[in-house]
Amino acid sequence: MTQPDIIQTILKDTNYHLDLFDESEIQALREEILTQTAKGKETAFICCPIRRKPIQLKPEELIRQLYAARLLNQYRYTRERVRFEHLVNFGREKKRADIVILDKDREDTPYIIVEVKKPKLQDGKDQLRSYCNATGASIAVWTNGQQISHYYRKDPNYFEEITDIPNANQDLTDIRNERFTLKDLILKDKLAAERKSLKDIILELEDEVLANAGVDVFEEVFKLIFTKLYDEFKSQSDKEFINRLLRQSINTAIQETDQDYEVEHPDYEILKRAVEVIPDDDFRVMEFRNTGQTPTELKTKIQRLFDDAKNQWKGVFPEYATFELSDSHLSVCVASLQDVKLFNSNLQIVDEAFEYLVSKSAKGEKGQYFTPRHVIDMCVKMLNPKRGEYMIDTASGSCGFPVHTFFQVTGSPFTNAEMSVPDKQYVRDNIFGIDFDEKTVRVARTLNLIAGDGESNVLHLNTLDYERWSDRAERDRIWIMTYGRGFDRLKALRAEKDQNRLFNFDILMANPPFAGDIKERRILHQYTLGFKGNGKPQSKVGRDILFIERNLDFLKPGGRMAIVLPQGRFNNASDKYIRDFIAEHARILAVVELDTNTFKPHTGTNTSVLFLQKWNDDPSEAPLCRRVEDYDIFFGVSEKSGKDNSGDYVFLENSNGQHKLDENGHLIVNHDLHNHNGELPDGIAEEFIKWAKSEELSFWDGE
Repeated sequence: MTQPDIIQTILKDTNYHLDLFDESEIQALREEILTQTAKGKETAFICCPIRRKPIQLKPEELIRQLYAARLLNQYRYTRERVRFEHLVNFGREKKRADIVILDKDREDTPYIIVEVKKPKLQDGKDQLRSYCNATGASIAVWTNGQQISHYYRKDPNYFEEITDIPNANQDLTDIRNERFTLKDLILKDKLAAERKSLKDIILELEDEVLANAGVDVFEEVFKLIFTKLYDEFKSQSDKEFINRLLRQSINTAIQETDQDYEVEHPDYEILKRAVEVIPDDDFRVMEFRNTGQTPTELKTKIQRLFDDAKNQWKGVFPEYATFELSDSHLSVCVASLQDVKLFNSNLQIVDEAFEYLVSKSAKGEKGQYFTPRHVIDMCVKMLNPKRGEYMIDTASGSCGFPVHTFFQVTGSPFTNAEMSVPDKQYVRDNIFGIDFDEKTVRVARTLNLIAGDGESNVLHLNTLDYERWSDRAERDRIWIMTYGRGFDRLKALRAEKDQNRLFNFDILMANPPFAGDIKERRILHQYTLGFKGNGKPQSKVGRDILFIERNLDFLKPGGRMAIVLPQGRFNNASDKYIRDFIAEHARILAVVELDTNTFKPHTGTNTSVLFLQKWNDDPSEAPLCRRVEDYDIFFGVSEKSGKDNSGDYVFLENSNGQHKLDENGHLIVNHDLHNHNGELPDGIAEEFIKWAKSEELSFWDGE
């Protein structure tokens, strides 16, 4: 067994990882490892620099040694101030803290306590809380080698997150009052630096303050995220400056390494080093921060920032909306979110958080779940949207399909940099979404307003009940104020004047709800599939079945569609009439069977994505899709969903067993649907594109 294998063997099948440590730190530890073989079993030891004796390297000890080395080498604490297994008295009971840094002025008093033996955050935090309360330590750290959390013990009841711990020559005031710009946010982003998800942070906040705050958790967290996004948006000129310097410097940064990196997709660590040397003296100071002011002063500042955000992005919150959290609760929440960079190249981090929040309002009971971003990207890549084409999602949820469509067409990721005028016009005029759930519409409008052009074509309507649309559009004053301009743009795409059934969209992508049946006769009678083959009306029809027909009505001749459906629609003998209806109206381009884990933890229903192109023999109408009886269909089966059986994402790892980051600092979901800009092997999307070109499909012809 080689030494590099020893570390992976020690950590195998544990909740400990090495993501937080760079290669130089890991290699330094490797070089200190000693092995002994007894009875055919190899055991690893290290000479502990704190205890000055050989210690067996078990998983928690390995993480402790790596973090202790960081305390000595990076934070510059002396060995004399660092203690392992420090005794903590709880009356008659005595426990031992994993790592303690002693106060520089009081040699026997803990100043910082570090927990590494509890590999799950909540367990570690509970342990830290008891240790800090027993010793009076004001700062605490938990890490399992993959994630890390730094806390200031505000009082016995609340741990307030801080950006980092002070080094040996600093105190807590230096950390909390440091000048903090967008550059610092990029470098200290928890999502990349601490491997946390926004959902994890919200869950921790819920446990810490929100559950007992007596407020609507969805509304208060939504306000916080909305305000935080606006604070980052206000630094867009700094972002543009960083981007300009990166374009100039990244070639040099790459050339100085021995690794073969593509200039267009540099390794995140190289990008980070390039950002570190950018001067930020003239950058705007971020406002969404808890810098040690009183809770009342902080709430006044954050409320003012929220008011400005409402004015910038109208129609999401009423003008009179204010934070309902108490001053102290808001202080803890701001501290937890302030080091999260929300503007990134995709929306997965925001999606996960909102999906959790919306599900608390029983969205899952309606059978509608946010679509994982790698599934969305597969659909967008396969349908190949082009500038000038009109696109809609009829069950838009958080608007993943629309947002990723304009990411694809414009080449603009989710960033606080200013969009070009043509890109703004494209988003404003061509991209639409509809959803019947008011909370998700507000989420979607927020993401569209921010990622797009400051306007939004996301409408709060019941897609299936189109005969009632005019009731709202003509009589509901508040609805008109919020959605009127977007609805006017939608009306311009109607195929027939003054009716809302047929439209002229080029592309439709949707993941409609597939739980529950529609039983209302008035709605069923609007659809061909609402009747039996003998012309008699059905008593009930699955919601997703009606969405198939409704979505085809949205498409112009030659228009194309991707729709997520339960697998049974493709297999059940009783659903043959649905398949016949589809074949009559469109060419079946592809069926991609998704893995069972794709929509977990919300549902384990087997699903597939159906790709269609509406028949069109008239070249004057739209792209051709000539009606034929026999034609080839592309079939794909996903064998790597990107999630485990519990519904947690599975991320790509490097040779050290660390989770790899892409150029934007995102964890890379390990799936087989597409190649993630070359980070993964070619997947189903790339294979379909080859096939589509060979078939000379109109939307890939000539590419």
